[in-house]
Amino acid sequence: MANTPQARKRIRRNTRRTIINTNRVSRIRTFVKNVETAIEAGDKDQANAALRAAQPEIFRGVARGILHKNTASRKFSRLAKRIAALG
Repeated sequence: MANTPQARKRIRRNTRRTIINTNRVSRIRTFVKNVETAIEAGDKDQANAALRAAQPEIFRGVARGILHKNTASRKFSRLAKRIAALG
């Protein structure tokens, strides 16, 4: 149990930040899912558009500390590679 005022405040803050970060991760996953759905449908133009929309969201996650920079780059690279394979 938190005994100091700083520890109590940190618990309150962590609870609020967890909710915000969960929402951000969910938003990123939604954008990635849109790209994957377009890839599965075989629609290269729609997949490219979805990837262009997903890129800023993914890298915004890096800026906010939600994702590691290499993780974001890997996700983006793999999605781009799958789109390129559509031909």
